[in-house]
Amino acid sequence: MKRRIFAVSFILAALAVAVTSVLITLAAYRNYFDVVKRGAAAELSYVGAGVSEFGAAYFDKLDTQDGRRLTWIARDGSVTGDTEADAPAMDNHLDRPEVKDALARGVGESTRYSDTLDAQAYYRAERLRDGSVLRIDITVQSVLQSFNEVILPIAFIALMVFLVAAFVAARLTRRIVLPLNGLKLDEPEECLVYDELAPLLERIKEQKRELDRRMKTLERRQAEVSAITENMNEGLLILDSGGTILSYNKSALRLLGASQANPMGRHYMAVYRGEGLRRIVQEALRGNEEPGAAQEEAAKEIPKEMPKEVPKEKPQEAVLSINQYSVQVLASPVREGRAIRGLLLVLLDVTEKQERDRLRREFTANVSHELKTPLTAISGYAELLTNGMAKPEDAPTFARNIHKDARRMVALINDLLFLSRLDETESSSEKSDVELLALCKRAARNLSASAADRDVTVTVSGEPATVTGISTVLEAMAANLIDNAVKYNKQGGSVAVEVHPTKSGAALTVSDTGIGIPKAEQSRVFERFYRVDKSRGGAIPGTGLGLAIVKHGAALHNASVELASGSAGTRVEILFNG
Repeated sequence: MKRRIFAVSFILAALAVAVTSVLITLAAYRNYFDVVKRGAAAELSYVGAGVSEFGAAYFDKLDTQDGRRLTWIARDGSVTGDTEADAPAMDNHLDRPEVKDALARGVGESTRYSDTLDAQAYYRAERLRDGSVLRIDITVQSVLQSFNEVILPIAFIALMVFLVAAFVAARLTRRIVLPLNGLKLDEPEECLVYDELAPLLERIKEQKRELDRRMKTLERRQAEVSAITENMNEGLLILDSGGTILSYNKSALRLLGASQANPMGRHYMAVYRGEGLRRIVQEALRGNEEPGAAQEEAAKEIPKEMPKEVPKEKPQEAVLSINQYSVQVLASPVREGRAIRGLLLVLLDVTEKQERDRLRREFTANVSHELKTPLTAISGYAELLTNGMAKPEDAPTFARNIHKDARRMVALINDLLFLSRLDETESSSEKSDVELLALCKRAARNLSASAADRDVTVTVSGEPATVTGISTVLEAMAANLIDNAVKYNKQGGSVAVEVHPTKSGAALTVSDTGIGIPKAEQSRVFERFYRVDKSRGGAIPGTGLGLAIVKHGAALHNASVELASGSAGTRVEILFNG
């Protein structure tokens, strides 16, 4: 804007100077020419009177000034006398326009280039009383010559005008632009410095209100989307077609184990460089393959009036092992027409599901094995007895073995049914106040025969402590802890059961002097069918479900289980909260 104001100012100043110079020059030239004409007429009248009175003697004595010339022309056009040239040598002047007019009307004048004077001249001729013509010609300047004489003053004036124009333009520009630079677009109604700006400021005010409204809507939507995505357990990554991260949530960084605090605008490989993720991203960005010839032929058979549905593009899918997580990755390309503009990655933490599937497979295998072993034994003994292949004296032994394996199967099935009921029982099921010390004494008495067979001493001590729970489940938990402490104890060992109240509830502790549990095995002893001795149905009988029942029962009662084991024995503590 400043440059435009300066340019306009200089152009106007130049035009003003040029037009003024031309007009002044033309006016001065016109005034000068009028003066020449009046002087020529006066001088010609004066000389004409003298020639008419005294004749050639007077004309020969005339002395003209520089730039003036007098010519006396006879009636036939011949030159009688001339103040500058040799009259007899001069051409006939009858064809001169001023001479013609003078002979015809008495006075004639013209302006033309004179070969004799070698300059532009003004001619005036008057007819005398004797019919001859007296002519005067005066050398005059042209308009261009007049302009050249005033060019220096005009240049000086132009320079002064330009300097004044520059000063005025600078001041004017500053005065115009300064208020505009101070406009506050946030408060346009307070910036009315020119009345002409009122419509513009009103328009800006309306646009500002519309922008504010749209910005608030966008911010609200962005906040809603951020609140949703940031509270999702599922990871979310949005990539452009080049693999640059456009959006993400914290769960995605957690599942990928990313160290980048803010990976926005970075390539996804800077967050996680795993080959599996790279492969699924590349496959998704390539998109589904184009339809084959068979599909195209089938599409041609569809009647034209039936709309062709575009098949939905299936996302690329894979399960990756990332750090301690099993992550299911779903990659869906974002299309604009047929071109892929980006990629939506959804990361699902399927670690627990994978673990459940593994446990279910192990559980099925374990149940099959645990049932198969006694069933095979029972079937074998029964077949021997049925076919009469057993000796009479061996029949009682076979019967005892059949009975033992049958009892083992019954115990296994009972434990499985009990675990199944625990899985189905809700924590909000009907509960009652149960006194733990009495319950543990009752469980110890029920196992006294088993303890006596192994020469293990079981003692129950402590203080009465009441918890809210399901009595049968609590008794099963205590019985399994005591039974394990007895079975995995040393010959002549001891088991100490302690109960005491705590600030938050109660504590049940079972300690033994047994063989202990290796450290590497301690994290798995609460799994179903897990046996430290790796012998299914070996020297130490059991179903392998005792500690699993304890773990599930503790979860049902909002209790925690702590295990400590070493060469001196094992200690299991259950802490009830409320």
